[in-house]
Amino acid sequence: MFVTTPTAEYRPDGFGIGQAAPRLSWRVESERPESVQVAYEIRRESLRPSASDGSAPSGSAAVRIDTDTSRAAETTGRVESREQIFVDWPFAPLASRERVSVSVRVWMSDESPSEWSEPLVLEAALLEPGDWVSDFVCVSESAPAEGVRPGYLLRTEFEARRASAGDRSASLESARLESARIYATAHGIYTLRLNGQRVGDEELAPGWTSYEHRLRYQTYDVTALLREGANALAAELSDGWYRGRIGFHGGIWDNYGADLSLLLQLELRYSDGSLVVVPLDDAWRQSSGPVTAASLYDGERYDARLEPSGWDEPGFDDSAWARPTLLPRERFPAALEAPIGVPVRETETLAPQSVERRPNGRIRLDFGQNIAGRLRIRVAGPAGRTVTLHHAEVLEDDELAIRPLRSAPSVDSYTLRGSDGSDGSDGSGDRVETWSPRFTIHGFRFAELEGWPGEFDPADAVAVVIHSDMERTGWFESSDALVNKLHENTVWSMRDNFVDLPTDCPQRDERLGWTGDIQVFAPAASFLYASGGVLASWLRDVEAEQSPEGAVPNFVPWIACGFPEASSAAWGDAAVIVPWTMYLRNGDRGVLDRQFASMTGWVDHLAGMADASGLIREGMQLGDWLDPAAPPEDPGAGVTDKYLVASAYLAHSARLTARAAEVLGRAEAAERYGRLADDTASAFRFEFVAPSGRLVGETATSLAVALVFDLIEDAEQRARAGARLADLVREGDYRVQTGFVGTPLICDALAVTGNTEAAYRLLLEQGCPSWLYPVTMGATTIWERWDSMLPDGTVNPGEMTSFNHYALGAVVDFLHRVLAGLAPAAPGYRALRIAPQPGASFTSARAALTTPYGAASVAWTVDAGEFMLDVVVPVGVTAEVVLPGAPADVAHIGSGTHRFTRRLHGPALAPATGDETAPADLTTTLVG
Repeated sequence: MFVTTPTAEYRPDGFGIGQAAPRLSWRVESERPESVQVAYEIRRESLRPSASDGSAPSGSAAVRIDTDTSRAAETTGRVESREQIFVDWPFAPLASRERVSVSVRVWMSDESPSEWSEPLVLEAALLEPGDWVSDFVCVSESAPAEGVRPGYLLRTEFEARRASAGDRSASLESARLESARIYATAHGIYTLRLNGQRVGDEELAPGWTSYEHRLRYQTYDVTALLREGANALAAELSDGWYRGRIGFHGGIWDNYGADLSLLLQLELRYSDGSLVVVPLDDAWRQSSGPVTAASLYDGERYDARLEPSGWDEPGFDDSAWARPTLLPRERFPAALEAPIGVPVRETETLAPQSVERRPNGRIRLDFGQNIAGRLRIRVAGPAGRTVTLHHAEVLEDDELAIRPLRSAPSVDSYTLRGSDGSDGSDGSGDRVETWSPRFTIHGFRFAELEGWPGEFDPADAVAVVIHSDMERTGWFESSDALVNKLHENTVWSMRDNFVDLPTDCPQRDERLGWTGDIQVFAPAASFLYASGGVLASWLRDVEAEQSPEGAVPNFVPWIACGFPEASSAAWGDAAVIVPWTMYLRNGDRGVLDRQFASMTGWVDHLAGMADASGLIREGMQLGDWLDPAAPPEDPGAGVTDKYLVASAYLAHSARLTARAAEVLGRAEAAERYGRLADDTASAFRFEFVAPSGRLVGETATSLAVALVFDLIEDAEQRARAGARLADLVREGDYRVQTGFVGTPLICDALAVTGNTEAAYRLLLEQGCPSWLYPVTMGATTIWERWDSMLPDGTVNPGEMTSFNHYALGAVVDFLHRVLAGLAPAAPGYRALRIAPQPGASFTSARAALTTPYGAASVAWTVDAGEFMLDVVVPVGVTAEVVLPGAPADVAHIGSGTHRFTRRLHGPALAPATGDETAPADLTTTLVG
């Protein structure tokens, strides 16, 4: 038995954490079956003392640090508790810069204690506004919006020596340098270099937040990069989201401000207890550089001839460089915050699967996978030769299909430096140059290289995958290869669209945080990846951008680029559904507490749109967006009443908010929103539900919404509604008839009413529109439209056509919970419900999940009528197991590996509502 290294909040490590009292989580690994933690002890040890007087260092004056070690080590003592996730910080809050280690040990139900876990090292970032003493260093206070703007270079030099009033020439030997930290952010996108070396591995830093409200900064440990004596600190800056072109319909410039600026604070800590903020503000120098144009949509142009040799090394002559402008921090109201989640990084590289020399001289590369990222090329040629990189998701008429990119050209170019002797060579031959853009990102599978000098080696280009560096936590596999590919495509679409925040697409002139997309996809996202940090960060922007009346923009961060500002149900409901999903899947009660005002604000806003009957009957609503019946040019013109959808979501979100209030112990709010949910549901039934269970203006989406949101109470009515839904599915030849709202719900609506076989037939259909149609067309990601590519290989004529949207892949959560049978029965998967439902042509399915408590898995097979189920339950977790066809036969199990076998008699469908069948012969074996 052992305890894993603890984690803090949603961070895999504790470096640069922004919470003074971070919650802790750990897992227990044990070979003893059915083990349960009954108590824990947490130990904290000081690794770095904090300033006792609360004062921040300033200028070049050293600040003496209190070296009192009275808090050097302390423990909680034994705490009787089964809690293992998001355990409240039990010690005094961390101070800025404080560094501690935290270890955990536990006692199990047999009273045997574990060894102490490996320690988690926590280092607090700058937690108070007064910790910042640097100002923004501005390289460009404004720029014209006629074209793509260039990037800039910044540099400065400093001495890594102790600064004190008594001896300003003291060397490192008299007070040994122990550590060095950079705290940095930007109005724009930045990269840092110290003494010629890259600082950190984050991409597109500081990422995209609602910059009017909050700006994240990064913390870097640069101790190993420092030299005694002279050091050079350098930065590159470009517009990014802050002032670059973003949004559709041509986009807008300078959305958050007109300046391009760096905020950076360098702090040195010495062995004598002094902490020095190196005075840099007046020492910076700026210049134009090799990035002659950079835009997230347009791409990057880089002229290597313009990069000054040695500009990021000490001793470079920058006397001709200009002095940047200093902008006071107080000029900008946004709160400076440390990141909640993981950064964006390069996570994988892909080699081209095929290389083709085109008649026009271009070299076409097919990487076999649609990604978000960029190319990295290795090229040799004469100085001044420019290689242009074109990107596209698909081909049309054997050419790159660039029309779906709209006004985002997604073209990069690299002009070679060549061998002129400046690099130490004799200039007689071409040197190999390696380059990848720094300040842009593209969505693509295909790329074409134009102007390539000489022969091309396939190893000369790779596609670099870039997204938030989340841990993979969930997997699925079945006996159907096309369904497996559908799942894999969903995983890729999530990766490609979790680039710092959950976006709709990574390729065209949009890439926005659409609330409706993540509202439907949050359960799948929470299963597939440890996405809590990304979502928690984004939810802070949701709250920040809510109107005083509670309205939630349809995408966050909001950009006024032509889309209606009025909020829509099913979109704004992300303010309720995403935190509730995070609570259910992650066990994070804190996210409900943090977002509760946002949740109630949205529900109150939605309720304010209702008339005297309690239903919503007017106003801007997106409805069942991208219903296949809607014309290409009008994706909101679906067949389902959009006000039925809005009223249903009012009832649903009010119910979830009431449940959140119950979790938080807010009885008055629980009663209020519970009553609102009941009243809205009653009004819904009166208006839309006939006594027979039929719905007024019934469609597949309206029936699915009513069933899954429990808006039809009577069991007989529910059965009839489910049967009618199955009829509609069958009458539609098992083709999809739902859009953004209905698609994530319809399979569940069929399953909960005993029509699982119809759900599987819908899922397995290959004709258009269907989930598997894109797979048969060679898709490697989820498409925005069911028919983004038509059967003849042409691209859908609609103006809005993306080949990389995750929303319609939300069905994979149904695969995890129903087909494979792995679902949460308590928040955070503290209890599991294992209820696999084999059917149709499926002969096996498997789901595996790294839950907050450890690895859980379900794997079943059916062979000649013999059903075999293998279950793994992590330590501290219990599970109820329901075998197919036997809803009354429930096995309750604890941790360990278990096997169940059963002889199936007839079709093994979902347990029917109503009559319970007697359990058949059941053999259960505990393995291990």
